[in-house]
Amino acid sequence: MKKQILLLVMMFLPMVSSVNVFAYDIAVENADGKTIYYNYINNDNELEVTSGGPKYSGNVVIPEEVTFMSRTRRVTSIGDYAFCRCSGLTSVTIPNSVTSIGYSAFRGCHFLTSITIPNSVTSIDNDVFCNCTGLTSVTIGNGVTYIGNGTFEECYRLTSVTIGNSVTSIRGGAFYNCSSLVSFTIPNSVTYIGHSAFAGCRSLTSITIGNSVTYIDYDAFQFCDGLTSVQISDIAAWCKISFNTSQSNPLYYAHHLFINNEEIKDLIIPNSVTSIEDYAFCRCSGLTSVTIPNSVTHIGHRAFDGYALTTVVSQIESPFAITGMNSGDRTFSKNTFNEAILYVPVGTLNKYETTDGWKDFSFKVADTPAGVFNIPAQKLLIQSDGGILTIQGADDGELVTIYTIDGTQHGRGVCQNGSATIVTSLNPGAVAIVKVGDKSVKNVMK
Repeated sequence: MKKQILLLVMMFLPMVSSVNVFAYDIAVENADGKTIYYNYINNDNELEVTSGGPKYSGNVVIPEEVTFMSRTRRVTSIGDYAFCRCSGLTSVTIPNSVTSIGYSAFRGCHFLTSITIPNSVTSIDNDVFCNCTGLTSVTIGNGVTYIGNGTFEECYRLTSVTIGNSVTSIRGGAFYNCSSLVSFTIPNSVTYIGHSAFAGCRSLTSITIGNSVTYIDYDAFQFCDGLTSVQISDIAAWCKISFNTSQSNPLYYAHHLFINNEEIKDLIIPNSVTSIEDYAFCRCSGLTSVTIPNSVTHIGHRAFDGYALTTVVSQIESPFAITGMNSGDRTFSKNTFNEAILYVPVGTLNKYETTDGWKDFSFKVADTPAGVFNIPAQKLLIQSDGGILTIQGADDGELVTIYTIDGTQHGRGVCQNGSATIVTSLNPGAVAIVKVGDKSVKNVMK
């Protein structure tokens, strides 16, 4: 019996040794002498680039078509792990015939410095270029519809990324720890940014967010502590973005919001806006004032939290509840509640005094002047003594009006020779609202 088993083993040994141990169907040498390995796909009618015996190295040019055994087939796919950890690979040319690139296809190709993905490619799987530590430049064609999870994760030297206009989502960790990225533009086609998509991009100073983004997942910009500016082109579109957490919003680190390259300091929400979502302007320290139109029916958690506004103009005639000062999810910062002037429509002051959240503002004025903004402290010198206010630094001819926080007028005058003196009946300690032209500032009487 043992002899029979031994004989069977010896009979099968030649057959085993002739089996191709590598996962490819054919190997074809290019005109340049490079051998590329392929698998048959789609009923053997097309070819997919795969890994072979030796690792790919140097410059690899993938052909559009391959003729083998008198039959020509198109190369339409780069398979999972096809070039994975080919540390000697320095460049690869992807033809216009390729439509998909598989999971971890180029993972760990440390000497690959640039990649251009043609318009024919519509699908890029997860982790495709993960840990390509030498990659500096990427161009993604107009056919790609999403950038998969971890696609460029830990590409430490990546400095230039151009995204085609068909990408609708940038998924979780897509650019995680791309620590050399300085600026990034998210095109208008993108609607979704996944969790940790740009986390750890510590050199990132500027991010441009397209006006189609509707959702940014948790920690999308975590540890992007080099950010100094967020560029947008549409305030109404920005207000509609649903941020999962405060660190989903790049303003958490950047603090400064720009529209068409001009920083927004006096924010005017457009009349088309009905909802300002959670965290929309959280930690935006560049803002000094906000005007909210009557069209708004909802203001989310921490929408204006983080830093102190000096002026809030609410044109909402029927105020709805917002999250108050003593909640961790307060709509405005504590300093804003305590120190900012809240302007409300004439005849609505009692409503604001009794509506949750709004009633927490210490200073409320029943007035809706056009363009009410804080006057820079360095522009005006305001002195008070025994009810007499002296205002210096205003332009000649400007009307100066004194109000109290309940909207009552207590005096007015016209600036001449750079100053105006107004006699009021206000006592020391009273809060006066000094309106100069169409702007205003708060002053405590002495």
